[in-house]
Amino acid sequence: MTHTSESSESSAPETPDTPRPRTLRAELETLTTEAFRPELADVDRLPTLGIARLMNGEDATVAAAVAEQLPAIAAAIDSVAERIARGGRLVYAGAGTAGRLGVLDASECPPTFNTGPGQVVGLIAGGPGALVTSVEGAEDSAELAAADLDALVLTADDTVVGVSASGRTPYAVGAVTHARARGALTVGLACNAGSPLAAAAEHGIEVVVGPELLAGSTRLKAGTAQKLVLNMISTITMIRLGKTYGNLMVDVRASNEKLRARSRRIVALATGAADADIERALAATDGEVKNAVLVLLADVDGPTAARLLTGSHGHLRTALAQAPGPQDATG
Repeated sequence: MTHTSESSESSAPETPDTPRPRTLRAELETLTTEAFRPELADVDRLPTLGIARLMNGEDATVAAAVAEQLPAIAAAIDSVAERIARGGRLVYAGAGTAGRLGVLDASECPPTFNTGPGQVVGLIAGGPGALVTSVEGAEDSAELAAADLDALVLTADDTVVGVSASGRTPYAVGAVTHARARGALTVGLACNAGSPLAAAAEHGIEVVVGPELLAGSTRLKAGTAQKLVLNMISTITMIRLGKTYGNLMVDVRASNEKLRARSRRIVALATGAADADIERALAATDGEVKNAVLVLLADVDGPTAARLLTGSHGHLRTALAQAPGPQDATG
């Protein structure tokens, strides 16, 4: 969330989406993520190692806060996976740090899980330019969120995840409200209890990490918590969709030399095959790791592997069970 001084708040133009400055200030004072910690008032006087230890201790509490929300996270993931399996999309929407984390998670899905174009989308208030430069006022517009989502032409199979540390950012709340009205599944991820964002969504996830080391700097513990939850949403969804075999990324897209080497290693770990056999299998499947594993474990050719995987909706274990040849899966 972008923080401004009192003077700049009072001079900012007021719109239906923008609370009056005094009202907003009073609202922020009720949020755990904005709380001031008097015991840390002299943190700037500590030696560097002392501050590092403080931050490390703070960060160590985040995983426990996420753990308290695991049932809610799991329920949301099951709903997301069900819709993506029907051809839907996963859309993150947020402003500032929250928006950047959503864009980051979305951008990592194609190389990691070979997701299709537009299958996982990250929307940030203010557009791509807001990834590196603050776009003033963008987070305060629910109408901007609605316009960004309308450009995607939402369907009932899509999921929109609003992300906001405060849980009150108009862009994130507006995105969830608009998406729900369009029939899409909605998830609200916040770091304050009783947040408008969680209340607006079908699946509310509130990871309460407490006040930050620097008052209101929600790129710290709140940002870490959001990153952990987004990791879970995308990763576990992809596991449910058959994008992995055991804990191997068999849908990895080999777009550079490192990933090509990783592809060979994954095939080796899944099959125990010799290097020469692995190279032949990858050549026969145009470098598709999952297909190559099936070629080796089921003793089928490339086209047959592709046909089996299509019939099993991309689930390698199902394809192996349906294959006529030998199987000695190790994943």
